[in-house]
Amino acid sequence: MNMQWPWQRSRLSDRLVMAWSGNALAYVQATPLKEGGFQVRRFGVERQGADSAEDFAKRVAALGFKGCQATGMLRSAQYQMFQVEAPAVAPDELRAAARWKIRDMVDVHLDDLTLDVLRVGDEKGRANANLFVVTATNAQIREVIEISKAMRCTLEVIDIQGLAQRNLQTAQARRENRLARARAAIVLMDERYVLLTISANEELYYKRRIDLGSTSLQDLSDPDSNAVQNLVVEVQRSLDLWERTWQDLPLDQVNVYAGEHTDAWVRALAQPLAQPVSALDVSALFPGFEGGSDADRMLCWPLLGVVLRTESRKL
Repeated sequence: MNMQWPWQRSRLSDRLVMAWSGNALAYVQATPLKEGGFQVRRFGVERQGADSAEDFAKRVAALGFKGCQATGMLRSAQYQMFQVEAPAVAPDELRAAARWKIRDMVDVHLDDLTLDVLRVGDEKGRANANLFVVTATNAQIREVIEISKAMRCTLEVIDIQGLAQRNLQTAQARRENRLARARAAIVLMDERYVLLTISANEELYYKRRIDLGSTSLQDLSDPDSNAVQNLVVEVQRSLDLWERTWQDLPLDQVNVYAGEHTDAWVRALAQPLAQPVSALDVSALFPGFEGGSDADRMLCWPLLGVVLRTESRKL
């Protein structure tokens, strides 16, 4: 399957962002504001439940997105992201060379994968020597395309949650005038996984998905629970690795988002980590992202990072 992902920069425009995962369609529709940020016009989640594929397609079509241009987002469990040494080839040969490099890292045939690459970091110093290689199965891409057809909208590009999270980190750093400083973001994706990213200078340097194991949302709200304590250990390991690897770019702070459990996580992480810990809060940039259930808001929140994206590459 020939698909390209959005690593190149362009101007912002009206946005419809959708994600299809776990038989749930999450969407956010937003309009840019002159003073900055986006007015969220609509957001929500449609769950297939016991509906047949045909009945669900009718329900999705009734959402009223016919003719809209859309960006899809793959959640972290829907793609793989490898970091490899950049091949010494011409830029137009990077994708082919990267495909060869990861041939032993994937458990499916290379012909069954859609692949693209982006530089690690801002292409300064050591970051020049490394690439992120992003892969998703062709079947996964087809699912996103099919759900966009059911919505009767035009799917222009497909983004990934790791870069959406980078965009949210960047937005908060810009508001604080600290863009050039490295910061980590720890974001609860659901009750099983956490996505840890480290960004600086508007670029992504590090990404790790942490499995919380068998746990519950109640466990995650208790700073003394095994689930949260195990998370603290795993986060510390990642931050220690960062400090050893990027000594010239020390970590400035850690931001946390865990929905209604954000404050509890901030308290749980603040004491053991050496860096300042605070909430990853970009609500001021998205008036209208209010109401709805906590579960729906959790599924839609990462889509706000795609709303902020300033890259564009056509399918």
